[in-house]
Amino acid sequence: MAGCISFTATRDRFFRFSFSNAGLKSITTDLGHGTIMHCWAPKAHNYSKPNILLLHGFGANAMWQWNDFLPQLRRRFNVYVPDLLFFGDSHTARPDRSEAFQAQSVAALLQAHGVWTSSIVGISYGGFVAYSLAAQFPERVEKVVLCCAGVCFEEKDLDEGMFQVKSVDEAAKILLPQTPEKLRQLLRLAFAKPAKVLPTCFLTDYINVMCTENVQERKELIEALYKDRKLSNLPKITQPTLIIWGEKDLVFPIELAHRLKRHLGENADIVVIKKAGHAVNVEKAKEMYKHLRSFLIDSTTPTVHKNRSNGRYVD
Repeated sequence: MAGCISFTATRDRFFRFSFSNAGLKSITTDLGHGTIMHCWAPKAHNYSKPNILLLHGFGANAMWQWNDFLPQLRRRFNVYVPDLLFFGDSHTARPDRSEAFQAQSVAALLQAHGVWTSSIVGISYGGFVAYSLAAQFPERVEKVVLCCAGVCFEEKDLDEGMFQVKSVDEAAKILLPQTPEKLRQLLRLAFAKPAKVLPTCFLTDYINVMCTENVQERKELIEALYKDRKLSNLPKITQPTLIIWGEKDLVFPIELAHRLKRHLGENADIVVIKKAGHAVNVEKAKEMYKHLRSFLIDSTTPTVHKNRSNGRYVD
């Protein structure tokens, strides 16, 4: 990588400073049975504030995915941002790769921090974990926001051509890019307007910093999502739920947002953000926060969502 500084490592250090400056501290917790989880947690928990849990997806680490939301959310919530298992400094010796086990680990992590109830926002894979957490521990989850999280897809959807990829193995090679071309392919799928010029040295640097650890374990996480997945096996969560989707999402097509709305019924609402792809938290962070605020802060009772439409488009 002659001629290129490590832009990725430099940006990562900036995000660490940003999280610390926002009043969060980096904590690693031993949950037992070979499971270690890292989390950004408040330096001083404010018992007069509600709690919020932010769950990341594949791609860049949790700091990169949530940094833009910290300044606003920290004023209203005690913010907890964990690394899911096999991301960042979280790992396990257990063989279970299901989102159910991820959710159980997150629940144990929150309990270790003395947090009993919280609202949850999950992006993509983090949305799968958020949904499972809400289903398994309903008394501990107040509200749920699912961002571009195709929790209601079925294994047969892959065979029927719903996705841009033809197999789980192809999906894993894109979601876990090991070459600049695969990373370019991921960016084309994730962004409505991907950057037109991306120097190979920067892409290689990003891969070296972000994409080389726990590759096999992360692939197994993807495989576990697809295996024998059926909508009929998906429980209906009971918490008020907001579904946020990018209009041009090519990773999880927008049909999955409407399928999830139908599955959850009046308990859920949809916001479709125009001119945004799968990485809606990056492309349209301000618009996304506006809807987070409306749902999590401005609404005072769960019934506020029951008379909303099946979906609204937002520019």
